Amino acid sequence: MAATIHPTAIVDDGAVIGDGTRIWHWVHVSGGARIGARCSLGQNVYVGNRVVIGDNVKIQNNVSVYDNVTLEDDVFCGPSMVFTNVYNPRSAVSRKDEYRDTLVQRGATLGANCTIVCGATIGAYAFVGAGAVVNRDVPPYALMVGVPARHIGWMSRHGERLDLPLTGDGEARDPVTGERYALRSGRLEHLG
Repeated sequence: MAATIHPTAIVDDGAVIGDGTRIWHWVHVSGGARIGARCSLGQNVYVGNRVVIGDNVKIQNNVSVYDNVTLEDDVFCGPSMVFTNVYNPRSAVSRKDEYRDTLVQRGATLGANCTIVCGATIGAYAFVGAGAVVNRDVPPYALMVGVPARHIGWMSRHGERLDLPLTGDGEARDPVTGERYALRSGRLEHLG
């Protein structure tokens, strides 16, 4: 099934849009962008030239995905969350050659109104709470909240909080799916 693009959206020549992707009202996709299949770009989303978006990514209303951002498969970007690409911006100083890469790995959730400061990697299936400000790398499966964001727990692939300590060792099951997880030396592993 071909992509669905609302008549008010602007998709510049050269942009690659995957099958089944839906682009809603007043979206602008720049010509160098690559967007996978079955994605949803909500109202008033902007996608820059040097952006790669995987399959089944949901980008809610009022999100700008700037150059040098990569979103892997199954990422969720909540309403009005923010990406940056220059660490120390000044209006009078051009820093386009200083963009820092931001990587959001498979299955991560970025809550409404959170901010991801450029240069960070958000680990697979991490969960960044609404309004949090992430200014450093986030481990896979980590639950992050606050300003600046701090690690307060672990989340399952299904998006459920796991009953595990922040560090050390332990095992837990997703309360909905029953999938097993093991915490070993502060790293969480999905056991299936």
